[in-house]
Parts: sequence; structure tokens; C-alpha cells
Amino acid sequence: MRNILVVEDSPLVLKILEHLFRQEPELQPVFCASLAEAELMLDTSAGLFFAALVDLNLPDAPNGEVVDLVLRYRVPCIVLSGSYNEQRRDELLLKGVVDYVLKESQHSYEYAFRLIHRLESNCQVKILVAEDSDATRHFIHRVLTPHLYQVLEARDGNEALRLLQEQPDIDLLLVDHSMPGLSGFELVKVLRQQMKRHDLIILGLSADTKGSLSAMFIKHGADDFLRKPFCPEELNCRVMSTLERRDLVRALKQAAQFDSLTGLYNRRAFYEQGIAQFRLALRNAQPLSVAMLDLDLFKSINDQYGHASGDLALAGFARAFQAALPDALLGRLGGEEFALVSSLDSGALVEILERLRAACAQLKYAVGAPPLSFSAGLYHGPPEDLESLLHQADTRLYQAKHQGRGCTVAYDATRAC
Repeated sequence: MRNILVVEDSPLVLKILEHLFRQEPELQPVFCASLAEAELMLDTSAGLFFAALVDLNLPDAPNGEVVDLVLRYRVPCIVLSGSYNEQRRDELLLKGVVDYVLKESQHSYEYAFRLIHRLESNCQVKILVAEDSDATRHFIHRVLTPHLYQVLEARDGNEALRLLQEQPDIDLLLVDHSMPGLSGFELVKVLRQQMKRHDLIILGLSADTKGSLSAMFIKHGADDFLRKPFCPEELNCRVMSTLERRDLVRALKQAAQFDSLTGLYNRRAFYEQGIAQFRLALRNAQPLSVAMLDLDLFKSINDQYGHASGDLALAGFARAFQAALPDALLGRLGGEEFALVSSLDSGALVEILERLRAACAQLKYAVGAPPLSFSAGLYHGPPEDLESLLHQADTRLYQAKHQGRGCTVAYDATRAC
């Protein structure tokens, strides 16, 4: 739960904000209608607020005094204004407000809420500013800090490269084109071509007037380009949009690889990861174990207790599955069918599966439902190929089903030899 200070006197705007807050249960608004109320609230409880939405012109603070008040208490401040003044906007941004939002439409208020959510994720974002000009570097630092980014600085390309090697969790690099030592172009090439840092967002910077410079930067591997001098708002918009684009790509990759209900690898990703694991085991002449697992009588769970209970059973089983085999490759192949690849031998895996079976029997997924049970087929042998071993495991799973379910049938080809 995040507490948001809202300082606003307009009944219409308050009505809109109240409606939006009702759709955001993780955000708890505290409303004030004047500078005096806000001052009292901040004086007693400033540390409780994650951010503030403030009206620029209040009856007892017509010249934006409330902004200075909020910033004095180091609370991230998003300004709402009924009129646009470019000079005023630039002054506020340089003071350290998060953004200056016009009260134009529903979209404006939704954008303000987007900024609040962005602040939450920004706390985990590391940005490196590689710029040889002290003035420009400090300006960028001052513009980015109100957004709660973790900002690092480098005075040249060599220092930037060292920091990137020491801190691989840096998310975004702002890099000047012309720097002593390693230039911006050269640094981008090293990062993309030699270090394979394709996950790093790179924004190029330059005061050069050549129109081809931005294209050259992007062709070398940068994601975007900013021509100096730039206004604070442009920098913030570029940084925010590239981070949101990165997050969207990550979400798409997550959806493409993982089963949404259980969080396990889906069939396609399980096969991709499994094939890579088999290749490694083949090079090392290391046998592997493959198992197929199937929840017993799962159709009757859905029919008698409903699909919501079936989903709870699948999700609960997946959590127990991951807890029992944290180092194995696990996947949901579809429906109630699961699979694993492990370097453990058959004896060790049979013991783990028995403990997993006991844990599953304790899971609660529907009132009055029988204990959750699964059958398993296990094959341990040379890593010929994933499909062959899965077929061998599936054959043993079929045998387990015919032996009465709730058991594991295992075969160890290394012992048979």
C-alpha cells in the first residue's frame, strides 16, 4: 500500500481523482484542500507518503507555494495545473518536480497515475550517465533524481565501461558521442558486439548538428538519440518511454515462455531449455533423468468442484513441484501434464517424488475434495535426445496409471547396461 498526498481544491478534479483511486487499491489517497492542511499533514506524517499530486494554484497558495512545501519534505511531487506556461513548466522541472501535468482531460489524470506507478518501478532502475561535461552530467542527474532512479556518473568512456563491467544490473546508459578515451560510438560497439549487452538500453547524446549522427548512433546499437541541448521534459519522456518499451518486451517474452497459471515453463520453452541441457550433458557424457507427471482424476476435480478449484489444484501442485525440485528443469506441457529434466539419478528422484506426493496430499484446493494425487513415469539414461527420453518416461507414466495411480514407475538404463 502506497500513501499518496493529494492537494486539490476543485470539486470536479477531486471527483475524477477519487474515481481513479478507487480503481487502484494499492494506492491510498490522503486529501488536502489547502496549503495549510498540506503543511500540517507533512509536518506530522511526511515519511508516510510515497508521492504527492498537487494543484499549482490554491486559494492560500496562488503562486505554487505548495510545490516548494512538498519538495522541502523530499516527497516526489507531480504538479497539476489548469493552464500551460512554458517558462513556469521549465522552472518547476528544474526545481525537481516529477512532471507538470495539464488538467485537460481524463487522459491527463491517467497519465499522472502512470507516473506514480512508474516511480514505484523506477526505484529498481539503475541509470549510468557517461558524459565528460560536468555541467551536462550534473544537469541530467538533477533531472532524473526526482523520478527515483538510481543514477551513476562516468566522466569518460573508459570509466563508463568499468562501471558497466562491475555492475551488470545497470538498466540504461546515457552516453555522449564525443568523450576522452573511449568515444560514445566505440563504447556502444564494445557493449553490443563484444560484451553482447543487448538487454542494456542505450540513449546517445550529442551537440553535433549533423543530421546523420542520430542514425549512426542507432546503427551502432543505440536505442534512441537526444540532441543537446534538450529540455528536462524531453529527457524524462525519452527515458520513460524506452523503459516502458523494455518492460513490454520483457512481459511478452515472459508470456511466450511461461505458463500463466503455474509460472512454470510452457511446452515450447521447456523443449528449448531441455534440448540445450541435453546438448551440455552429451558433451560431458553425463546421463540425465526425465520424468512425466500427471495429476490423477483431474477431470473429475473440474466436473465436481469447478474449474476454479481445478486451477487452484494445478497452481498448488506447481508450487510444491518447484519447492521439491528447485534445481531441475520443470514445465507444464498442457492440462494436468507436467515434466522435468534433472541430473539426479533415478533413485534420488523417486525419493523426491514420494516426498512431493506426501506434500500434495496436504494441499487444500476445494472444500470436501479428495487429497491431490499424481502418477509419474521416470527414465534415467544417456542423453540421446529429449523427445526419446520423454517418450520413455511417458511409457512408464502409462504403466503407473494402470497400476492404480498415485505411484512412480522408474527405469534406469545405466543399470540395465
